[in-house]
Amino acid sequence: MTEAVAVKEGVAAKDAAATAGQTESGSPTPPARPTDPTGRATSPTPAPTTAWPVVIPHPSPPSGPHPGPPADPHPGPPPEPRAAPPTTPGETRIERAFGQAFRRVTGTAFAPYQSAVIRIGFAATWLFFLLREWPNRQELYGPHGPWSGDMARRLLDGNEAFSVLTWTDGRGWFEFVYTLAIVSSALLLVGWRTRTMSVLFMVGVLSLQNRSIFIGDGGDNAIHLMAMYLVLTRCGQVWSLDARRAAKRPADRPGRDITGIVLWAVLGLSLAVAQALGMSGLSWFGPGPFPNLGWGLTLWVLWLSHGVWWAARRYAPGEPRIVLDMITKMVHNGALLVIVVEVCLIYATAGWYKIQGSRWQDGTAVYYPMHLDYFSPWPELSRVLADSGLMIMLITYGTVIVQVAFPFTLFNRRLKNVLLVAMICEHVSIAVLLGLPFFSLAMVTADAVFLPTVFLVWLGGRVGSVRDRVLPRRTGAGERGPTAAVGSP
Repeated sequence: MTEAVAVKEGVAAKDAAATAGQTESGSPTPPARPTDPTGRATSPTPAPTTAWPVVIPHPSPPSGPHPGPPADPHPGPPPEPRAAPPTTPGETRIERAFGQAFRRVTGTAFAPYQSAVIRIGFAATWLFFLLREWPNRQELYGPHGPWSGDMARRLLDGNEAFSVLTWTDGRGWFEFVYTLAIVSSALLLVGWRTRTMSVLFMVGVLSLQNRSIFIGDGGDNAIHLMAMYLVLTRCGQVWSLDARRAAKRPADRPGRDITGIVLWAVLGLSLAVAQALGMSGLSWFGPGPFPNLGWGLTLWVLWLSHGVWWAARRYAPGEPRIVLDMITKMVHNGALLVIVVEVCLIYATAGWYKIQGSRWQDGTAVYYPMHLDYFSPWPELSRVLADSGLMIMLITYGTVIVQVAFPFTLFNRRLKNVLLVAMICEHVSIAVLLGLPFFSLAMVTADAVFLPTVFLVWLGGRVGSVRDRVLPRRTGAGERGPTAAVGSP
């Protein structure tokens, strides 16, 4: 109370002194500045302008504990601070919305954890499949198979597909390509040189699958498509050896990277030799991934883009690097959008085709594959489910409802997560009951693009904690300590 009374008396004394000075001098004094309740002067309110004001809210502390999973001990890099969007006098709401959308698309690489899961999942699926079929590789994709090299070349000339296995029918070349596919899948799985390994992974997948297109299922088709999309994504931002290596060095000092230069030079020389020898499928403007854009030109563009990006990061850290970074983020976001649309199309078309089948309409479609010996790895379990008419009807109708409804629930987070869990459980049951593990693993990986980021961060933290307990790293003093976090630079 005494402090408040003293403040008020001081304010009154200042006002009286100002009035007396004006009377004695005979000249008007400038108007007194408004004050707050403590007596401090405040700045006058400026006149309103035509531009919309920018209001930056101050963060307030949370009122209670944050619900959900515990915080990730290795959450990766902190998010980039978002500056208030600049405004221009006379700018309309639509123009401002388009400007904000453009800045967001070119300034942020969306879904780093989801793209990492897609990279790990599809690389692991293809790697495990190649390792399992190692004893049968010659009959499946090699010269000893029923589909001869001449037949494969004539088929590829007709459907304009790409495969390096048609360059020669020698066993040594086939063994080299098959081994390269295994190595590239393993390196892409751990995230070592992800940009280069994603291209080699794509070449391996296309070469083997297009060599014998009649061997495979829906999971192979998903791997075929995602192998091409992964080349355009920045799938090594988190959970990769590249992110670990980048986190150990300053961003403004990328280093010499002798390994990357040697790898880039060897691959460029190999591509030049193959094109000079006139190998099939390496045309400039013939059949390729895009109309009138051949595989030869596509591979050269990818090779040159990797070199330009390395040179910009090392020798042009200013505006050229910023522009290239914006382009790569925009390409990454576009590729993720294509992956999302592709997964929605897979489920939508599968569901609508099922609706047209009479067995799916009467609720008995699931009954028949459970009685096929080829698709019954656990006959007793299949028989138990097949003998229950209610269970068969629920699984049949539930499968159709989930597949048809899923694309329409993407804008409802809770309903989307419920259907996502249902689809993952469906693929797990297909792997167990029908003996299709690689198909199920490929589809579960495709579903992972819709998983919430909070869940993936929590899952990564739990995996990191288990890794630190099982494989502790020795520190410089000889003591055991936690391993370094694998995060984005």
